[in-house]
Amino acid sequence: MKRFMNAALLYVVLAMAGGVFYREFTKFNGFTGQTTLGVVHTHYFVLGTVFFLLLLVLEKNFCFTSKKTGWILAIYHVGLNLTATMFVIRGITQVLGLTLSSGGNGAISGMAGVGHILLSISLVLLLLQMKRSIPKTEH
Repeated sequence: MKRFMNAALLYVVLAMAGGVFYREFTKFNGFTGQTTLGVVHTHYFVLGTVFFLLLLVLEKNFCFTSKKTGWILAIYHVGLNLTATMFVIRGITQVLGLTLSSGGNGAISGMAGVGHILLSISLVLLLLQMKRSIPKTEH
């Protein structure tokens, strides 16, 4: 359970850093439009901090973790951080007004998509693991 709390703490720091970077980077560059930098804070806060705090409570109540949990959560961490990194890259290009080639644009979108896929796969695997840990009761 300590690793869930450590992960929650890590992601709250990343969420705050993402929020501060968004505010200061756009202000420094005089940017007032919409940018994907604005979603980094929210993604890290909800999919990082809140998610791992929820896992902490669920583990305390259901004891669902096993040897597989580490691999599943490693996939989750990679997916979340890959997604957030692509949001930052996309946001920086938006704020700076950089024109991307179609290949560069597709690469950023594709990598963000891979991050979302990894998040989805790990969530499904984690839910299946939780489901298996619930004892079958006869009525």
